[in-house]
Amino acid sequence: MIDRPRRVALASAAGAACAWAFGTIAVRAVSPALADESEERVIELVARRFSFTPGEIVVKGVGPVTFAIMSIDFVHGFNVPDLGVRADLMPGRVTKVRLAPGKAGIYDFLCDNFCGDGHEGMAGRLIVQE
Repeated sequence: MIDRPRRVALASAAGAACAWAFGTIAVRAVSPALADESEERVIELVARRFSFTPGEIVVKGVGPVTFAIMSIDFVHGFNVPDLGVRADLMPGRVTKVRLAPGKAGIYDFLCDNFCGDGHEGMAGRLIVQE
């Protein structure tokens, strides 16, 4: 029998593997007329030396989104300089980071805690479409 923390870790790893296989994840906003104010768009992201998975995320709509980020091997950083958002990602924990881009555009994110050779390539891209 697998305990709950291990099930959660396995499920996260499986989701990351699927996202990795397809390379890009797309999130579509519900029409504002139909959207529930309490409805939150959540994007799962996995951080590991030396990558974020998925590396490119496309979001329809400029409203807020929440990243649920799991670091699996190191205290990585998550930094979106153009939005002034930054967080430390503790290994084995899910860190939630809320972003509110407010306008369409391309927002790069990166690890800002040095994690070894290859660190400088640990980056991703959030593409916000209207």
